[in-house]
Amino acid sequence: MTAKTWRDAPAIEAEAFVEAVLALPQDRRRIVAVAGSPGSGKSTFADWLCDELLRHRPGEVAVLPMDGFHYDDMVLNARGHRPRKGAPHTFDAGGLKIMLDRLSSDAEDEVAVPVFDRSIEIARAGARIIPRSARTIIFEGNYLLLDDPRWAPLRSRFDLSAILDVPEAELRRRLTERWIGYGLAGDVLTEKLEGNDFPNMRLVLEQSVAPDLRIVFEPA
Repeated sequence: MTAKTWRDAPAIEAEAFVEAVLALPQDRRRIVAVAGSPGSGKSTFADWLCDELLRHRPGEVAVLPMDGFHYDDMVLNARGHRPRKGAPHTFDAGGLKIMLDRLSSDAEDEVAVPVFDRSIEIARAGARIIPRSARTIIFEGNYLLLDDPRWAPLRSRFDLSAILDVPEAELRRRLTERWIGYGLAGDVLTEKLEGNDFPNMRLVLEQSVAPDLRIVFEPA
């Protein structure tokens, strides 16, 4: 029976997900999608997963972050979207699809991908090289499972998909602490959370389609 929502997807622990990735067919390059709300720890999990997989298959794993496909601030400012940076419409979803097509075709010795530099809030073009030797690509981001016409085409390239299941109260705590750590407080902090981060969080929680698996995390 097909899962109705992402919450109905089969639950799995992080270590078991490593085995699920290793069990994928080895006849071609594989795209493993890891989605989750802002604050769910996608980047940290993707890096951990990469390290675990590299222990079994040295040199054969790479990470592709969705955040590298943010529109530049020049575009966002011109469109009046800068305050909502991080929302689905502030990403080049079409560019992501083309990048997945390019990686899946496996026709190049190396592919340069952009990486978001949080210290300057800008994506750096060609900041990471994915070589042909990388047979498993871990694709991580908030909206990979979003039930939206701009994002749905990405899913046809996924060989395995998962969402990080973190309680909403924990997500709110993490997002609040993140911005406090960057020095935000008072009305500025409230606007950042209520005007952008929390709406993006709710969008992922309420409008993500079912993945193959659901990776469950409890607060530490």
